[in-house]
Amino acid sequence: MPEEDIETAELKESVEASVERAFESRERAVGWTTYLSLSTAIIAVFAAVASLESGANSNDAILEKSDAVLEQSQASDQWALYQAKNVRAAIANEFALSTNGDVAKRFQDEALRLRAEEAPLEKTARSHEQSVEEHNGVAERLLARHHRFAVSVTLFQIAVALCAIAALMKKKPLWLVALGASTVGLGMFVAGFLAPT
Repeated sequence: MPEEDIETAELKESVEASVERAFESRERAVGWTTYLSLSTAIIAVFAAVASLESGANSNDAILEKSDAVLEQSQASDQWALYQAKNVRAAIANEFALSTNGDVAKRFQDEALRLRAEEAPLEKTARSHEQSVEEHNGVAERLLARHHRFAVSVTLFQIAVALCAIAALMKKKPLWLVALGASTVGLGMFVAGFLAPT
């Protein structure tokens, strides 16, 4: 019986050592895969926020461009009115020069009235043109922000895909590459918020 106790004790120690090694191995495996899961979730959150920001900046840029087109249309209308009054004033001035008396005086007064109306029209047209430049500038800055967020979304999506592949294949180096891609994406994400509007 004592020999059986020794064999049983050795067997028990061997089994306990094997179980302990298995748990240690499992803890190491669970360690990085737990971080893999957590990092994938965090990357996905950043991708969602970056996607929303990208879309919002794109929509705002489109609105600014629409406002620029409206301002350009209003500027064109003012310039057309300015030119029409200029032509009418020139015609009235020619009639004033080619006639005599009261008729000439009426045409001369009409030419002066039309010339006086040109200055406010020119001022309004130039104001609309300035608004066009301002709206186009804002639209360009918003599109630059949109592009930064769009690049960050792409990098985050690549990182999530690499994380999924790393989890399926149990390849830690692939996960590290995903973390690198997400770090670059995070840089673009922050740059998007820091870009001027």
